[in-house]
Amino acid sequence: MPASPSTARAINDRVALRLLQQEGPLTAGQLKQLTGLSRPTVADLVERLIASGLIAVVGESGEQRRGPNAKLYGIVADRAQLAALDVRTEGVAVLVSDLLGRVLAEASVPIGDDAGTGPAVEQAVALVERVAKEAGADRLHTLGIGAPGLIDPVSGDLRDSSGLPEWHRQLVAALQERFPQARVSVENETNLAAVAEQRDGAARDRDTFVLLWLGVGIGAAVVLDGALRRGASGGAGEIGFLPVPGTVGLPSATGCDGGFHSVAGAGAIAALAAEHAVTAPSSAAEPHAAALVRTAVEAVADAAPEADAAADGFLDALADRVALGAAAVISVLDPGCVVLAGETGRAGGEVLARRVQERLARLSPLPTEVRASALGGQAVLRGALLTARDRAQDELFAPRGSG
Repeated sequence: MPASPSTARAINDRVALRLLQQEGPLTAGQLKQLTGLSRPTVADLVERLIASGLIAVVGESGEQRRGPNAKLYGIVADRAQLAALDVRTEGVAVLVSDLLGRVLAEASVPIGDDAGTGPAVEQAVALVERVAKEAGADRLHTLGIGAPGLIDPVSGDLRDSSGLPEWHRQLVAALQERFPQARVSVENETNLAAVAEQRDGAARDRDTFVLLWLGVGIGAAVVLDGALRRGASGGAGEIGFLPVPGTVGLPSATGCDGGFHSVAGAGAIAALAAEHAVTAPSSAAEPHAAALVRTAVEAVADAAPEADAAADGFLDALADRVALGAAAVISVLDPGCVVLAGETGRAGGEVLARRVQERLARLSPLPTEVRASALGGQAVLRGALLTARDRAQDELFAPRGSG
């Protein structure tokens, strides 16, 4: 059954808006070529989108051409302002952008373990308010939040977890109260890192891959056929609970001790480094486990004879452990690509990725490329921004029939 004229117009408008968002400013002729629509149809949709305030003339095309055909049309970027938050146990990072994702302002604030729930929430909300003010955003349209922990797939809420501070769960409600007109959504940090790596990072050429998060805790994000898979309860990728060789005991429903976390989490990595006499100075810039891995990678790169053997041994042992968990995931999903992210994964970089790939080639018959994160510490924040932008555009670009 053919679409009604109003539905066809709405669909055409949305296609044109997406092209302008992806390609940048375009002339009516370029829109005609890219959409395959007739010249009168393109002229009508341009008129509608200008009247709705979604696009505007932003310039002209070419040096010699002038007149209506040379007009460049672009998205009105300040039609909506967005906020992205990366919420960690030790603090919050915030950025505010326009509708096209251009960052207008950003900042972060540490939140200590000794901060009470109320003060911690106040600090985080005040940071969002300050960054929004610096960006000139009087009214935020959408807030995207990345946080550790499980997200309820039905309610979209951050589920209660004994491993997370209470202020994480209260922050979402506090932000919704402070910005009542805004759309507020929360997503697992590992999932957001995967979204960012697929759109802008190490997995740009992959529709199917697994992102392995190596940090204070262990997690994974699963992208199959271009779609992020969260699982029936929102727990897809909770591989810290995965039973692996080399642990004492088994994980349980209430704790991942005895699982993959016990051999590849931050505490286990620190103990492994001590066994290999690898040390690193304490730094506020990154977790100690990540600093140990970075120190070992630098020692290998410098090829200092006295440090090289210890660093090599440590990185080999770490790669052995990471490959155990990755091999289990690969045997079930056959993703073809694994991206190492999180603080430890980023610190290991290509050196660790290469060693893990070599081990997987021996452990599994399924060919798998292992890549280092291309976005570093900005992956979660970038993923939160991308999802906020998608949600805002889905609403603002939603098909609207016209009589």
